[in-house]
Formats: sequence, C-alpha cells, structure tokens
Amino acid sequence: MAMLNTKDRPVHAIAEDLAAGVYTSAELTADYIARVEKEDNVIKAFLKLDKEAVMLAAEESDRRRASGSPLSPYDGIPVGIKDCIVAEGETCSCASKILEPVVSPYDSTAVARLKANGFIPFGRLNMDEFAMGSSCENSAFQKTANPRDPQRVPGGSSGGSAACVAASFAAAALGSDTGGSIRQPAAFCGIVGLKPTYGRVSRSGLVAFASSLDQIGPMTHDVEDAAILLDAIAGHDPMDSTSLPDPAGGFAEAVRKAPESFKGVKIGLPKEYFAEGGLSAGIEKAVRESIEKAKSLGAELVEVSLPHTKYAVAVYYIIATAEASANLARFDGMRYGKRVDGKDLVDTYFKSRGEGFGDEVKRRILLGTYVLSSGYYDAYYLRAQKVRTLIRRDFEEAFKSCDVLLTPVTPTVAFRFGEKSDPLQMYLSDIFTIALNLSGNCGISVPAGTDAETGMPVGVQLLAPAMAEARLLSAAQTLTRN
Repeated sequence: MAMLNTKDRPVHAIAEDLAAGVYTSAELTADYIARVEKEDNVIKAFLKLDKEAVMLAAEESDRRRASGSPLSPYDGIPVGIKDCIVAEGETCSCASKILEPVVSPYDSTAVARLKANGFIPFGRLNMDEFAMGSSCENSAFQKTANPRDPQRVPGGSSGGSAACVAASFAAAALGSDTGGSIRQPAAFCGIVGLKPTYGRVSRSGLVAFASSLDQIGPMTHDVEDAAILLDAIAGHDPMDSTSLPDPAGGFAEAVRKAPESFKGVKIGLPKEYFAEGGLSAGIEKAVRESIEKAKSLGAELVEVSLPHTKYAVAVYYIIATAEASANLARFDGMRYGKRVDGKDLVDTYFKSRGEGFGDEVKRRILLGTYVLSSGYYDAYYLRAQKVRTLIRRDFEEAFKSCDVLLTPVTPTVAFRFGEKSDPLQMYLSDIFTIALNLSGNCGISVPAGTDAETGMPVGVQLLAPAMAEARLLSAAQTLTRN
C-alpha cells in the first residue's frame, strides 16, 4: 500500500479525513505500522507493537463508522502508550527487567477512556526505567533516538512517546510527567507536551514512581490535539483517591475559541528562570523571541519572582526518591515479575531486585530509603515537604499578578548519547520543569523554533494555576498559531 499523507498530520485533521472517507482507520493504522517497520529500527520508540490486535481494532472502528455510530469524531485514530500505563492484555514492564514478563489484566482509566472515544492504543513505548531519567538511556532494553537527530537523546522519561509522535509513528501518545517527563522530551523532539493539574487525569493503572507528583498527559503535534486528548482522558475517577472531584472538559473548545491576540492578558516572566548563565545561547534566543512575539500580540509582560525555585531540584530528589523507595518495595520477585531464586528468602529478595532493577533505579531507592530512615526523616524528608509548600505559595503569589507564566523548558537542546554521564548533571536537565510538579499546577511545552548551531528543536513553557488548563491551552494556541 502506498504511504498516506499522515506525516506530522494532527489528530483533528485525521478525524476530518476519516469523516470524509479519504482513508479508513484500517488504512491509517496500516500506514503507521508500515512507517514503524521502516524506521523504528533506528529510532527504537517501541518496546512492543501487536500489529494484529491494532488492525483488528481499526477494522472494528471502520464497521462502527460505516454503520453511522462512531464512538467519537476520533474513532479509529491510533495513540501510542508509554510503558508504565497499563492496557489489558499488554505487557507493562516500565522498561525494567523486573516487570518484563508481566501482562496487565485490566485497562488503566486513561486507556479505558481513550477506548471509550474510539482511540486505538498503539503499542508499548520505551521510557527510562520506572520513569527515572531524562534521556531514555536508562531503559533496560534499548535506547530511543531523537527523530530529529538519531545521535541525540529524545529526552525522558517519556522519550519513546515523544519520539513516536515526532517520527509520526502515531498521531499522538500518552506520557507521564513526574518532574518534567512530558515537557522536556516534547521540547527536545519539537512537539507539544501537556502536564495537567495533579489529579486532573486519573492515576489508576499508572505504575507509580512518586505518587504525589505523577501525572498522565498527552504528547501531540499541536495544541488543539493536546486539548482533544485531555478532553478524552480527564475527569474524576473513584478508583484514584487523588482524582479531582471537579468536572473536566471543554478544553478543545477553549482552544478553538482562542483569541488572535493577547490583548488584556498578563504574562509573567519569573526572573529566576532567566538568571545569567542558566541557558544556552540558542535556548535563550528562542525564548526571548517567544516573549517578543507575545508582546507584539498585545500581552502585558510582568516580572515575577519564584524565590524558592532554587531549592526545587533538591526538594524533588528527596520527595520523589522517598516515594519511589516505598512504591517500588512491592516488586520483590515473589508474586509476579522476575524472580531469581536464592539460598533463602532474603537472598531471593536481594537477587531478584539486584538483577531486576537498573543502576539509576537502585540509586534512587537507596537515596529514598536513606531520607526516610530514623534520624534523617526530619532533617531531609520533613524539611523538603515544608519547602515544597513554600514553592507552591510562590506560584500562588505570582499568579496574583499574571494569567500565565512563560519560561524555558530546558537549559539546552537535546544532548548526545553518553554526554551526561554524571547523574547530578542529568538531574539538572529538569531544573525548569520540576517546580511545577511540586506545586501541582499545569504546564505545557510548545515548539519555539530551532537552535541555529545544532538545528535541534527548542521548546518554550507556559504555566498556569491548578485547574486552569483551558486558560493554559488557549494561551498556548494564541502563541503558536500566529
């Protein structure tokens, strides 16, 4: 079959094509499969793709559409799934050897809601093991490459999801964001990545890394698609005790009604995010150009301060590792997953976890166990939670004088494989994204051109208060549409 015109084609445009009969869901899905077969041997975005299952789902979608009863306008459109979000009958390894044999008996709420709208879950996408990383180099199985330059990383931990969309292996993908894991790879790969308000999207069926920080979100070609996917997956879920009770929806409509200008909109510029020496020349140039663009569209620029931002990385790596230590304690080789028999029970635990977990996961478990230990809990974990409160209050104060914030997403463009071998250097890759997760607010990364020296994509970040996704998406649409 000849390749269809689906390269970089967004979800809303594909929906129009399906409605007009330009191609069927089966033809669309076969086209994506063909592109994966041709190109993924280099990109390595997929850990698994059940071609037969997704084609059967596409054919079923075509039957619904032919009978005049599609589940939604988006019925039959494939969406890639990060390998820490479970789907019934699919493996869910979290890119870890310890969970390699595990097959999920149920759908996560996010996947179930995609299916309810007719979207087709499309494969299992590579990631940093248990979402712990910023480059997709920590996967136990393979390293995913950046489609814009295969010698460079796609970012992490949702590197497979970002690469999948950037390479047009699927129209969109789901990722998860604990400290920037949707927004940073989106910026590195030149796509859109949305981190919703904490609790906006159910975490039921998301394998936990840090329960107070994790959030599922969409990765797409444009802002409208991000809103469409959010409409599909957001909303209260009784299966998740942290799920927001507020009704969710209308996000795509907010994008379609986004004004042409920023007249009457105040955009805050946190001075701490633009400190001298914090950005590469190419990133700073692109972000400054976005600021000037916003100004030319009528925005009022307001300098704001987030004074406790400087503590965000330290606070994050105390809280996140502490929660990871607790969450990953369940993977012991006894009930499911990889088991390595030892001479006794304790030896079996040690061998199963020792061979099942990679180095970065072990490092974070050890750090988390340390900060939770007797004698150190108050000095580290409790103090970190107190500073987290201060970070959240900084955002609350900043939003009193502006509608959204505009910041860089990353200090540099996508780096080369092996370039950041020092763990601390790698952790600092998320310096502009971590504070948002600690505060629970929402944010989005949108393309902002390319770096002149490397030709790699640059992203810019917009941030909004909790539950203000409609405002956030509208602003992002205005900024990127013009």
